Amino acid sequence: MTDLYVSLFISNYSPTPIEKVISLVSRTGRDLQRYDTTGYRQVVGCIPYRYKNDGEIEVLLISAQKKGKGMLLPKGGWEIDESIEEAALRETMEEAGVTGHLEETLGKWQYKSKRHNMVHDGFMFPLLVSEQFEQWPESGFRQRKWVCLSEAIDLCQNWWMREALDAFIDRKCL
Repeated sequence: MTDLYVSLFISNYSPTPIEKVISLVSRTGRDLQRYDTTGYRQVVGCIPYRYKNDGEIEVLLISAQKKGKGMLLPKGGWEIDESIEEAALRETMEEAGVTGHLEETLGKWQYKSKRHNMVHDGFMFPLLVSEQFEQWPESGFRQRKWVCLSEAIDLCQNWWMREALDAFIDRKCL
């Protein structure tokens, strides 16, 4: 009888497709962090965007982890066990709680981290958002805000992210 019960239970089980499973825990630590041959930390991120009904583009900005430190684009470390595209999607899900269609990279920017006093290579990708989640790994300490392109440039605290936004505007609007 037990074998029959288990068989029926399994046959009625319909698992969630693996691509729909969202982790509510961010990766932490630098054990898997990727560095280039000169020692620069490799960082990837996205410019999450959507089209309003009138065709205007909106960009999703997130708050910095430290209170009062402004708004920025989701980004984080590219780890050795993932492709650059996987890292960009993971970081955007962890920090902004969105996913969608990842487009061709906008470029690479070198910048010096204020917190760790080291040089990073920052790669940015446009991400056409198709899904926004109510709960995401960093929802407990990050805010997010949809803004027009000009407001995104005004609010974004990092010069290299503003340059990435300019590259995005050149691609999408010119």
